Amino acid sequence: MKVLIVDDEKNIRDSIARFLKTESIEVKTAENGISAKRLIQEEYFQAAVVDLKMPGMDGLQLLKWLKEEGPNLPVIMISAFGEISDAVEAMKLGARDYIVKPFDPETLIIKLKKLLEEKLIEDRVKLLNKSEQTIEIVAADNSRMQEVIRLVEKVAPTPTTILITGPSGTGKEVVARTIHNIHPGSKFPFVAVNIGGIPENLLESELFGYEKGAFTGANVRKQGLFEIASSGTLLLDEIGDMPIQLQVKLLRVLQEKKIQRLGGTNLIPVDARIIAATNQNLEKLVEDGRFREDLYFRLNVFQIEIPPLRDRREDIPILVSHFINKFNNKLGKNITGIEDEALSILMDYDFPGNVRELENIMERAFILCEGGKITSKDIVIRETKGRIPKKNILSGKALSGKLKDIERNAIMEALLKWDGNRTRAAEELGITRRTLLNKINEYNLKNI
Repeated sequence: MKVLIVDDEKNIRDSIARFLKTESIEVKTAENGISAKRLIQEEYFQAAVVDLKMPGMDGLQLLKWLKEEGPNLPVIMISAFGEISDAVEAMKLGARDYIVKPFDPETLIIKLKKLLEEKLIEDRVKLLNKSEQTIEIVAADNSRMQEVIRLVEKVAPTPTTILITGPSGTGKEVVARTIHNIHPGSKFPFVAVNIGGIPENLLESELFGYEKGAFTGANVRKQGLFEIASSGTLLLDEIGDMPIQLQVKLLRVLQEKKIQRLGGTNLIPVDARIIAATNQNLEKLVEDGRFREDLYFRLNVFQIEIPPLRDRREDIPILVSHFINKFNNKLGKNITGIEDEALSILMDYDFPGNVRELENIMERAFILCEGGKITSKDIVIRETKGRIPKKNILSGKALSGKLKDIERNAIMEALLKWDGNRTRAAEELGITRRTLLNKINEYNLKNI
């Protein structure tokens, strides 16, 4: 922690600095607001302790500068007896707290640590909420996606625990945010945590918080994500990756609506709405003994399953139109649409990365596009193992005699192998899905 002390009396500056250093707090000092302003512009401070009355630029003037032009720096004001009205004015200008001379240095330490914890919580919530939404729920032609939208509208106003399932990139977090935005608690935080993205030894303290001294390095009390999301929504993404020993604690929270910080003894009520999400088969994890059955049933009160993009191809033109509008605004362009050939490429693609991959392809196309419409040259699809076109005789060119028989037999074998799945058969043959559909019509193989 690095604190700036601003006071025109050297003995007060020095005595506060000495005491704070005994608490392992880094300190810089300034004799007035002008010197403080210069230091704030040059260095990063987590808090400031500022005297109200100083020559040159006083405490109130420094506060006004911080509010209008300076960084978001939490300030504790020092006021003398009889200056309470000025201290109240300082609070109106953004000071977080004030302390009256003469004061006990221990009181200042307590106020500073409280200030630091509040700032950490604020920064954490801002960080968790500021990430740009890369996938959005838009209108859908696909019946399964229309059902998703209907379920979201039904469950969002309720406090029910929700389980969102579906492959990576389909928009599980966006569905969760949509539910939060419709919920009456939308004015409170939406906090998302990726269970698989946090080291196992840190996950418990991240979720439940800890008390000062709970372990080496726990110098201040820290609130966990359950508390930070109070009255709002906590999204537990990739819930299938939660360690089995923590599943017991999560089950208790869902049952009792209370948490216990690491190193603490008090039970703290929590009222965040819980949404879990996963791309794994939780029922299979239960069978394998890697996920508690009782926790699964607690989470799976209301399930929303999001289909992969390859199973709702009719939504691709809608999503493309949506992303054209989005990237026109984001990139300052005026692209009016997409050419048929370019759209055909997208319609034929299997999208293993789902809607997120489509968005990335569209953003790249916007950067490459030099005209008024996106063309096939602008569509760049990364070919990876398992999706590299194979060299074959099915080139779409006219064939005759035995070659046509070979082609027809190859298509029949691929369709039979994949139980009529056109997408898988096309991959097997190394051609686009659209080419395969044309060949199926040509050879009258619709019944396979």
